Amino acid sequence: MEPLLKILITKKIGRLVLFTSVVIIIIIIFLAPSSSSEAIAQEGKEMEALLKWKDSLDSPTDSALLHSWSPLPPHNPSTSSSTNSSYNFKIGDGSPCKWFGITCNKAGSVVGVNITSSHLQGTLHNFSFSSFPYLRTLVLYNNSLYGSIPSHISELSRLTYLDLGQNHLSGYIPSGIRLLTSLEYLFLDGNEISGSIPQEVGQLKSLVKLFLRKNHLTGSIPVSIGNLTMLKVLDLGGNNISGCIPQEIGQLKSLVQLCLYETQVTGSIPVSIGNLSMLTLLDLSQNHINGYIPQEVGQLESLLTLSFDDNYLVGSIPASIGKLKNLTFLGLADNYLNGSIPQGLLNNLTELKTLQFDSNNLSGFLPENICLGGKLTRFVAARNNFRGSIPRTLRNCSTLAAVSLECELHPGLGKATELRVLDLSSNLLEGKIPNELGRLKFLFKLSLNNNTISGQVPAEIGLLSNLEILELASNKLNGSIPVHLGQCSKLRHLNLRMNRLSGNVPFQIGRLESLLTLDVSHNFLAGGLPEELHNLQMLVTFNLSHNMLSGSIPSKFKEMESLSSIDVSSNQLYGPLPDIKAFTEAPAAALQNNKGLCGNNTSLKPCPVGGKKNIIPVVISVIVSTIIVLLIIAGILFSRQKGEKIVDEQPKEIKTEIFFAAWNHDGKRVHEEIVEATENFDPKYCIGVGGNGSVYKTLLSTSQVVAVKKFHENGGRASKEAFDSETSMLTKVRHRNIIKLFGFCSHTRYSFLVYEFMERGSLFQILRDNVKAKELEWTTRGNIVQGLANAISYLHHGCCPAIVHRDISSKNVLLDAEYEACISDFGSAINLHPGSSNWTSFAGTFGYSAPELSYTMEVNEKSDVYSFGIVTLEVIMGKHPGDLISSLSTSPLAVADQILLKDVLDERTSPPWKHLEDQIVCIAEIAFSCLHQIPQLRPTMKQVSQKLSILLPLPSPSPEPFHAITLEKLFDPETLIY
Repeated sequence: MEPLLKILITKKIGRLVLFTSVVIIIIIIFLAPSSSSEAIAQEGKEMEALLKWKDSLDSPTDSALLHSWSPLPPHNPSTSSSTNSSYNFKIGDGSPCKWFGITCNKAGSVVGVNITSSHLQGTLHNFSFSSFPYLRTLVLYNNSLYGSIPSHISELSRLTYLDLGQNHLSGYIPSGIRLLTSLEYLFLDGNEISGSIPQEVGQLKSLVKLFLRKNHLTGSIPVSIGNLTMLKVLDLGGNNISGCIPQEIGQLKSLVQLCLYETQVTGSIPVSIGNLSMLTLLDLSQNHINGYIPQEVGQLESLLTLSFDDNYLVGSIPASIGKLKNLTFLGLADNYLNGSIPQGLLNNLTELKTLQFDSNNLSGFLPENICLGGKLTRFVAARNNFRGSIPRTLRNCSTLAAVSLECELHPGLGKATELRVLDLSSNLLEGKIPNELGRLKFLFKLSLNNNTISGQVPAEIGLLSNLEILELASNKLNGSIPVHLGQCSKLRHLNLRMNRLSGNVPFQIGRLESLLTLDVSHNFLAGGLPEELHNLQMLVTFNLSHNMLSGSIPSKFKEMESLSSIDVSSNQLYGPLPDIKAFTEAPAAALQNNKGLCGNNTSLKPCPVGGKKNIIPVVISVIVSTIIVLLIIAGILFSRQKGEKIVDEQPKEIKTEIFFAAWNHDGKRVHEEIVEATENFDPKYCIGVGGNGSVYKTLLSTSQVVAVKKFHENGGRASKEAFDSETSMLTKVRHRNIIKLFGFCSHTRYSFLVYEFMERGSLFQILRDNVKAKELEWTTRGNIVQGLANAISYLHHGCCPAIVHRDISSKNVLLDAEYEACISDFGSAINLHPGSSNWTSFAGTFGYSAPELSYTMEVNEKSDVYSFGIVTLEVIMGKHPGDLISSLSTSPLAVADQILLKDVLDERTSPPWKHLEDQIVCIAEIAFSCLHQIPQLRPTMKQVSQKLSILLPLPSPSPEPFHAITLEKLFDPETLIY
């Protein structure tokens, strides 16, 4: 029985297996067509979606890369008879999987779209995101897509990589982006996206990289960003983001790069930033961050780049930064840091390649171990209060390519043979230019402007064969211009203005055929102009003004066809002008105060017709003028013997300078002639009365008009101090926007100063005269503001020691015939001596003086900055801004949001056109920034001057229509002083 039973059981099992196999085969047979049909249907759906989007583009056929996007398979002779356009084809025949930029999985579904730099132009609105349920990568980087990001992009639930960077997308970031929970990489950089960063971004917890830089984003950084614990790169730079950096940013412990540069972020650096131990790049530059640098920054030991440049940071540099031994870039420039550089800070920073300390209030000595690692290529420490000489390690640093600092010029600097840029401008440098600089054979730029360097220009500079920019302006250089400069064949910019250079203009300068700008103005150069200068065929700007050059202008100068701007004023030139546009269309101010120029210019007389006979009158006039001058000198000597004393308290070297400037340029008149010309200071000649004296318009016997300021006879000590202050200050300064002093006289009965006469009077008078104010066009007003800024910047940063005017007001801003602004009245001005206390009694004009002067007598440059802001608003409003500021004080946020900028502008002048509208917005923003309630947070006048010089010619377009801009958009009302 048992064998039989086993046989029966075996047969039953065999039948069961056979039955099961048959069933499985049947199921496969029935299901296979269904799976194939679904795959084909999905493929067709994706193909249709892609073709529909392609057809929606502005010029879909312009991109050769999309030619493969076609429903037909590639041409094949064996199948060429098939023209069926339906989607009933085998998987792979004409499939989008073979199209450019498309990637599919094994099932034939699209998982990737990657079309970069393909000139696509159009929107994403016709991109059917729901047709791609398996899409994981969407990259459309660097095209010309525009419009908003569609909200239905949230249908790409499996997306891990989204890159829409470098397009023209606008609108907001859709809040539905939170549904892309698989997203790891999000790139929206380089677009025009506005609005705020949605809080919903914090729900994308898989994010590894988030790039939103270079958009128009506003609002604050959402605190929810702290939830992105997987994030390695966060770049929000180049937006209009405001508010504080949230403490929650310290939760991003995987973060490697944090970039918040060039935004409007305020507040302090959160201490939680010290938790980001994996950080290699931290860039918070060009913001409004204030407060101290937290010691916790020293915990970021992986850091390679640390940039806090251009903020409002205060306090000292934390010593903990010295722990960042991997650091290659340290940027702390343009802040308000003070104190000395911590001892030992640089001991461990041996990898440093760039070190930037410039434009702070740092003091003490520079560390000896600056170039300890021997890798430093750029070191900038200018515009501080450092003292001492250049550290030895820096002088021997052969890797150095650029240096800008504030120390004594040391011959050892010549050992930095790789140096390409040497910028020591606007410092307190003294001494001479070392001959050793001639060893810097790779030097491209040498700038020593605005110092007190003396001695001669070394001939060794002629050895700098790669030199293209040489700037030595506003120093005390003497001697002649070295002929060896003619060997600097690559020189493009040569600026020697405002020194004490004498002798001739060397003809070798004519060999500098690449020269674009040449400025030797405000020196004591004499003799004729060398004809060889006509070889400067590329020269655009040529300034020879305020020298003692004589003779005629060479006729060959007419060959200088590139010349567009010339100034030969205040010399002893005569004869015809060269017949080129630069001369014939030059303004009168560029030709005035010479011996007899003539020619085709509206400000000059036509040249007489004839030959050599016409030279005779010129020669006679020169001889007669010389005799008259000699007679006047004899008269002065005689008058001195009579007991009347002409006082000139300058050093001997400067006395010669003033003598020549006065006699040969504008005429220094003695006491008797002034008294006679004003009929003993008759009131009918009086054109203005001030606190210390009266100003008289005076016509001299030479037909020259000057302004004479006679100090009050009963003024007592105050008048004497004002007289001493003005003579002391104005004999030291020379700037086109500062009133020019021709001479001064101290007499037993009275004292007076002789100034250049400003034809249009004070800014105050013009703005209060409806007719004159109407003539003051917006371009002219912008130039007045620029000139005023330049002058104050020169006083603060171009003089050593710095000068604070203390009484900047519209009454002390004078305008010449061309509306060129000049600051006057230096009776209250004082010198600021570094390292000394600068306490004094109050000075200034009510309504213009900085409010902090009501509770402190300490003087610094910031009081002038405030006064500049008031005058600037007065220029664009046409009246003093006191009422406006008072109304803002009642309810700053509400009032500022309601007042339109256009409604506070001077209505007497024609409405500005578009370019000028942007200029006015720029001027108003700068003016309000100067009124900050914290003096230290007001800009420096150098920053103001530089910003105006950049933005006035080419202002940044305002994102809003001019008629809709409120005052609240121009400044933070809560920071304004009331």
